[in-house]
Amino acid sequence: MRSNFPKALALWPLLAAAPLSIALPSCHSSQTDNAVIEAKLVSILDAQDEAWSAGDIDAFMESYWKSPELRFASGGKINRGWEATRDGYYTRYPNPNVMGKLITDDYEVDVLSPNAAIVHGSWELEREGEPASGLYTLVFKKIGGKWVITSDTTTSAN
Repeated sequence: MRSNFPKALALWPLLAAAPLSIALPSCHSSQTDNAVIEAKLVSILDAQDEAWSAGDIDAFMESYWKSPELRFASGGKINRGWEATRDGYYTRYPNPNVMGKLITDDYEVDVLSPNAAIVHGSWELEREGEPASGLYTLVFKKIGGKWVITSDTTTSAN
């Protein structure tokens, strides 16, 4: 029986060095990637503000995961699914006057991985007679190459 020990020993330096180059990405690259992700998510939130303020719930909903697994929590209730979430918006905000102008702010973006992030922020509706405001926590995931909101927990200060 022949031993492969000398061959394995000869490969040891190559095997030992390989994981180091894979396991130690540069910090600069990671910070740059996180900044790109953060900018993308903020641009999605800006587009939502614009769509909402234009009275366009369908365009606003484009940022949400079109899945029955979407989670939306607000007012002490949890709705599941994209359609249920959209229908809830149409029920609560039947016209542009009730919708008002949406302003989201105070973004805190926590990039968890290249495909997942959590965004905390505040929201405010400027509208006649009944302004509203509160906080939100959004879970974003990159699904099918697109960043989408998979979970939204929104609270009201009013």
